[in-house]
Amino acid sequence: MYILSVEREFDAAHYLRGYQGRCERLHGHRYRVMAHITAEKLDKTGMALDFTMLKKTLQEVLEKYDHRCLNEVAPFRKINPSAENIAATVYKELRRRLPKGVMLESVDVWESPEACATFRPG
Repeated sequence: MYILSVEREFDAAHYLRGYQGRCERLHGHRYRVMAHITAEKLDKTGMALDFTMLKKTLQEVLEKYDHRCLNEVAPFRKINPSAENIAATVYKELRRRLPKGVMLESVDVWESPEACATFRPG
């Protein structure tokens, strides 16, 4: 089994509805997102998946969130844009865009250098 990981960043604002504390107010983060894929086989060039393609695909998913207030972008108009919900949303969107034979293992979302949430389906 081969495991590949790529990382991208985006900047966005958000606030957490129903939260008691500073995060209930509008504030921003530089989010760091890492996607981990797995593949059982390599292609004829010896790659599970081209890193360039994987980075581009992840960037396409994140583009709609960059420099936005996440609470104004679906699905975060209805659910809180917590790191956990962002990770699950990015996972679902990225999984649909990957080629056959490649499995999306998990997505990590850091909202600060010290705080990360991971979504992996179970």
